[in-house]
Amino acid sequence: MSPQLTLLDSTIAVKRLFDIAVSLVALLALSPLLLAVALAVASTSPGGAFYRQVRVGRGGRPFRMLKFRSMVADADRIGGYSTARGDPRITRIGRFIRRTSIDELPQLLNVLGGSMSLVGPRPDVPAQEELYAPEEWRERHRVRPGITGLAQALARNEAGPGERKALDLRYVREQSLWLDLKIIWWTVRQVLGKGSH
Repeated sequence: MSPQLTLLDSTIAVKRLFDIAVSLVALLALSPLLLAVALAVASTSPGGAFYRQVRVGRGGRPFRMLKFRSMVADADRIGGYSTARGDPRITRIGRFIRRTSIDELPQLLNVLGGSMSLVGPRPDVPAQEELYAPEEWRERHRVRPGITGLAQALARNEAGPGERKALDLRYVREQSLWLDLKIIWWTVRQVLGKGSH
């Protein structure tokens, strides 16, 4: 086994331990908030508190990504997957949890279970494969998808599909624990409205 491969394996193992530790602590610390949001979502519009959507994970394997439901029940059948500002399918509480990124917090369960990481490219829906060349699609899914990534940390919701794709591929090529820590910090600043870095 080459020294480079051994270093990569150890980096992946440390990243996974970091994901488990942080997601477990975050779930425990945020449990009152998670419970309150779940009750608010379920009690203010018909349907359950959670939304599950099939996304593409590491190695191209599909998994179900969790979010707090921010739209009316069966929104996908009403108007597809993409949303625009002012989409009437978004509920009143949904607008708030989307703006604050609270809707993404259930993905900590995906991280704990191993289908996602804290940091990585945001998970694609299967239809997004058409945006990539075959070799880019394979490269894109060499790593676990993340709750946040370079595109979210640097551009939040303002990056177009081409810029998001370029940033996701850049992350896969340059990934390191140090880069993950910087992305987490930049994301926190973005959510708090203080810019990317």
